Amino acid sequence: MKGQGILISAFVFALVIAVFAVINVDQVQVNFLFAKTNTPLILVILVSTLLGGLTVGLFGMLRIYKLQKTVKALEKRVAEQPSAADKFEASFASDNAKAANVTEEQPENQLDGEDDSKR
Repeated sequence: MKGQGILISAFVFALVIAVFAVINVDQVQVNFLFAKTNTPLILVILVSTLLGGLTVGLFGMLRIYKLQKTVKALEKRVAEQPSAADKFEASFASDNAKAANVTEEQPENQLDGEDDSKR
């Protein structure tokens, strides 16, 4: 729906510009740096609108490019860091290894529940 709204808005804007340009068909003098020319006002309006749209589009593309570059850098940074699950698994494995070592170090009679003091 959002795409349709943008498309409709673009058509309405283009229609307004076209109507405005058609109403203004008078000849105007355009001064360049070293030259002067008479052109219809409709051409001046349409060319100015086109150049403005291209400028906005280029700046938008530049912003998108910078944001994509930032996203890639952040994704790379996240991929390099160990996840919380990996840290938990490593901690769990080391705790299990410690528990296994403690169990192996106890004498057999203590494993059976017998107490050395009763002997």
